Amino acid sequence: MTSPIVHIPVRHQFVDADGVRVFYREAGDPAAPTLLLVHGFPSSSHQFRELIPLLADMFHIVAPDLPGFGFTEVPAEREYRYSFDALALTLDAFVEKLGLQRYALYVFDYGAPTALRLALAHPDRVTGLISQNGNAYLEGLGDAWQPIRDYWAEPGNPERRQVVNDAVLNLAGTRWQYLHGVKDVERVAPESYYLDALLLERPGNKDIQLDLFLDYANNLKLYPAFQAFLRDTRLPTLVIWGAHDPFFIPPGAEAFKRDNPGAIVELLDTGHFALETHVDHIARRIRDVLGSIQA
Repeated sequence: MTSPIVHIPVRHQFVDADGVRVFYREAGDPAAPTLLLVHGFPSSSHQFRELIPLLADMFHIVAPDLPGFGFTEVPAEREYRYSFDALALTLDAFVEKLGLQRYALYVFDYGAPTALRLALAHPDRVTGLISQNGNAYLEGLGDAWQPIRDYWAEPGNPERRQVVNDAVLNLAGTRWQYLHGVKDVERVAPESYYLDALLLERPGNKDIQLDLFLDYANNLKLYPAFQAFLRDTRLPTLVIWGAHDPFFIPPGAEAFKRDNPGAIVELLDTGHFALETHVDHIARRIRDVLGSIQA
């Protein structure tokens, strides 16, 4: 007898929070444990498009687009000042608007410093953590950061800003982030990096991204606070990492065990966007490690 196919629909919605029209994807039973997925640069909740259906029978999934990314809309009259503090405040307002009282966090890239700020503000709400190339340690920063480090050293130098713009904020740079370190590039759907590159071309968006690159230096100052959170809470934690990521390198993954010895660390034979090639495995490991958390 053939088993029935269980299809849990993904809802694509907007909500007003912090003066921003936040786009988000949602699936699963709201009574189930919530998993809050926070994307990174230069992507959006689109990066979770294949993961969400694999987890929605076990978790209530919520995946927003941060301001400056994806389909979230920031009105000009809001006069939004793009920084990681601001992204975290908007994420906090979004969570409040949806009434999420407890949630596990899935953090990737920019999602790590954004969502870990949320965790610092509400540590009692966080039930677990998945870090997929979401860094919180100095040793996790790879050589690919050098042009941005040079920009940090001379923030007023327009040539430094232009170097970062030319290296990263275009289709070639975005494609490289998706494909670098990937053994079988045919596993990566081209619409992923084409969508990201297209959205980067919106009027004013490249300046937004350059401002965030500059502000990323302030995340390093918060690493000790993030590490103290990991050490004090020792939550169920899965650190699952594309080992060939040139931005966030394996020592950053291994470092999580320094503050939470119970963290499970896995290095995958892929690059920065590990979900593009290993989504089934990552979903299974999330179910294994966080399957027992309570709503």
